[in-house]
Amino acid sequence: MPDRLEQLLQFYEDDPDDAFTRFALAREYLKRGETQKALSFFEELREDDPEYVGTYYHLGKLYEKLDRPDDAEATYEAGIGQAEKQRDQHARSELQDALLEVQGVGFE
Repeated sequence: MPDRLEQLLQFYEDDPDDAFTRFALAREYLKRGETQKALSFFEELREDDPEYVGTYYHLGKLYEKLDRPDDAEATYEAGIGQAEKQRDQHARSELQDALLEVQGVGFE
């Protein structure tokens, strides 16, 4: 039986434009410690499908991990804008919390 990554890569080969598959691949690479591959998938997904709101939180967190706070902040802000357009209050709230945290005004 193929492992999760192999399955996701097969789905990606079948439909390279599927946002959910690309998001899942980025998460799987991140889980495996393959940071650059994860970053590449997240950034390409944000570029190609900016309405896929889930990307912004995880990409921002990855930027934080890579010590790129300015990129994280810009990503969270862009994600908040997308969440507002889609009236997705849950995503907006998560992104707002992450933004405040990266700006140093988060709540402990």
